[in-house]
Amino acid sequence: MQIRRKASAGTMQSSDLMVVVEPGDKLQVEIESTVKKQFEHLIRARISETLKELQVSAGRIQVSDRGALDYAIVARIETAIRRAAEE
Repeated sequence: MQIRRKASAGTMQSSDLMVVVEPGDKLQVEIESTVKKQFEHLIRARISETLKELQVSAGRIQVSDRGALDYAIVARIETAIRRAAEE
């Protein structure tokens, strides 16, 4: 899936996350999280798995996490990518 335009999904409420995706030449993932020290590696792994499943190889992904669970991370990433891929 190709990121064609800027799109977002999610909220900044507790136990949720905001995902913003934009077109880019290479894949770049930025993570801001209230639990970054403890869980950044797990958040990054879940994001990477989801991007791989969606066949995303380029774009800028910004994630602002407020303690979201795995299923929320996957849902928000997928929604933002699908919105960004629409023409």
